[in-house]
Amino acid sequence: MDIDAFVARHNPEWQRLEALVGRRRLTGAEADELVALYQRVATHLSVVQTRSPDPALAGRLSTLVARARSAVAGASAPAWRDMGRFFAVTFPVAVYRAWPWWCGVASTFSLISFSMIFYIAGHPDVQARIATPAEIKQLVDNDFANYYSEHPARSFAAQVWTNNALVAAATLILGITLLLTAYVLFVNAVNVGLVGGLMVGNDHAAQFFGLISPHGILELTAVFVAAGAGLKLGWAWIDPGPLPRGRALAEAGRVAVTVAIGLVAVLALSGVIEAFVTPSPLPTAARIGIGVVAEAAFLWYVIRLGGRAARAGETGDLALGRREDVLPVA
Repeated sequence: MDIDAFVARHNPEWQRLEALVGRRRLTGAEADELVALYQRVATHLSVVQTRSPDPALAGRLSTLVARARSAVAGASAPAWRDMGRFFAVTFPVAVYRAWPWWCGVASTFSLISFSMIFYIAGHPDVQARIATPAEIKQLVDNDFANYYSEHPARSFAAQVWTNNALVAAATLILGITLLLTAYVLFVNAVNVGLVGGLMVGNDHAAQFFGLISPHGILELTAVFVAAGAGLKLGWAWIDPGPLPRGRALAEAGRVAVTVAIGLVAVLALSGVIEAFVTPSPLPTAARIGIGVVAEAAFLWYVIRLGGRAARAGETGDLALGRREDVLPVA
């Protein structure tokens, strides 16, 4: 192939493509011309690379094709912008739209736990069947309080975060089965009720609520949100609504993953509070106040940003172009 003749013949097309790529706005006709020239110059690059591999010309055409591809397909957003959108829109709206599920989980969990606490605390014979007097004394006088201070704060924060993440992941992933998530939640509610009942029934109510409240409010909220998203996912295959079952499951699954990723940060904050605030020498009111402020900030974040995104039509699913194309459903 005569490379000089090839350049002389096609150089006007390359120059025209460079001009179109450099413009900020294009008319409809110019956009069509850009696409056609992009495809044509991509073919020219292939010809040069296979028949007459001139490095300078190949480099020029490669750069031009890459710029044209970005103009046609759109450049990808920077990672920091994707992250900003995730925490400003995607995660809060996913939590906001699932509120009936996780509020229902929170109500049921609290009902079981507090019912058991007050029942066990008011019935010494029930306490005697749960543990021996020596075991109860060891729990209320030593074990419960020592749990929060017997390990270095940093390693304890990592341990707490890992444990809470596993519980939240279990409730979310098992949500597709519905019953298994209900079982995990029931077991944890019973455990809280048992320990709380023994502590309250032996005059350690202030210590119990003073140690569990600073981190527990936000920690349990994160678990409730995970369980709610999981149960919503499980319900999608039972009642997909107007969508085909496979599509409903796919959308609910992507939203559930969004919730799981966002809760990593929430559980990390809860772990930090449990490791550094709960065992601190601060007054009980101050420690509980920090937990209440963290919970209020999370709820404000979800209601404010999530509500605004929901009103704008956001669902917590992947943005268009990052999920599969689907046909309209009647």
